[in-house]
Amino acid sequence: MNKIAVFTSGGDSPGMNACIRAVVRTAIYNKIEVVGIMHGYDGMIKDEFVALNTKSVANIIHRGGTILKTARSKEFLTAEGQQKALDNLKKNNIDGVIVIGGDGSFKGALEFSTICNIPFVGCPGTIDNDLVGTDFTIGYDTAINTVVEAVDKIRDTAESHDRLFFVEVMGRDAGLIALRAGIGVGAESILIPETKTDLSNLIIRLKNGRKSKSSKIILVAEGDDAGGAFAIAEKVKKELPNYDTRVTVLGHIQRGGNPTAMERVNASRMGFAAVEALLKGEKNIMIGIVDKKIKYTSFEKAIKHIESLDEDLMRMVNILSL
Repeated sequence: MNKIAVFTSGGDSPGMNACIRAVVRTAIYNKIEVVGIMHGYDGMIKDEFVALNTKSVANIIHRGGTILKTARSKEFLTAEGQQKALDNLKKNNIDGVIVIGGDGSFKGALEFSTICNIPFVGCPGTIDNDLVGTDFTIGYDTAINTVVEAVDKIRDTAESHDRLFFVEVMGRDAGLIALRAGIGVGAESILIPETKTDLSNLIIRLKNGRKSKSSKIILVAEGDDAGGAFAIAEKVKKELPNYDTRVTVLGHIQRGGNPTAMERVNASRMGFAAVEALLKGEKNIMIGIVDKKIKYTSFEKAIKHIESLDEDLMRMVNILSL
């Protein structure tokens, strides 16, 4: 293992820079040359390889986004695109690759492995926290803290006007941002893709809820099966016309911002462990942290989305919202 490459792929998430920093410095400590691939798989196809050293990653641990940029590559889905990527890896004498991304990035690496013998190791970079094999993905802790901070501010105006707010958060396929952030802000209800939305029950809960409450917050994951925050709010308005109902979509603010302290530590641990995994001869695995310990999970298993949630958390939401 004389030379490795690192790149970020898919949606950006806070903590990716901390992970890149750890990869670069761990590799250099082990006398391994490091290059960064700009713009993900697209940059691999276009030969956008840049040399990295300890100075390259100075003062980035606290920054959101990714210094290596990221993109989604349609060309990489083709046989021709993958062949170009392989040719460029060989041309640049790459012995191992570390990919920081989510399930799409790992699916790409897994498919690529059918023609590429160069080992790939992944670090889970996604705010959705929907990968099997890690308690927290890179970006998740920061994203839920961003949601909590935003909803705290929304509640200030909700209380001032006695309003009902539907707040939509990211989570097309997974509701883990909505779930933990909803608990953190004391939401009256949390609507997520993993559970069927019962609008009748929601309306009954709002009707029978404590009248002294000056504000009500309902968190909605964008992938909720009832059509999202606007559609749900419209239906509730028809049944409860006396409520002053508002909708806020938090959108891409959840992807940005400086990573939390926990994020920086976890991302650094994962980047460090990824280099050590390559040195051990591992390939096609994701680095995770389970019960505070580093764990290896195959790409094939990691990309199977978490479909069941902690029932105690869901039960707790209903009890604590009384």
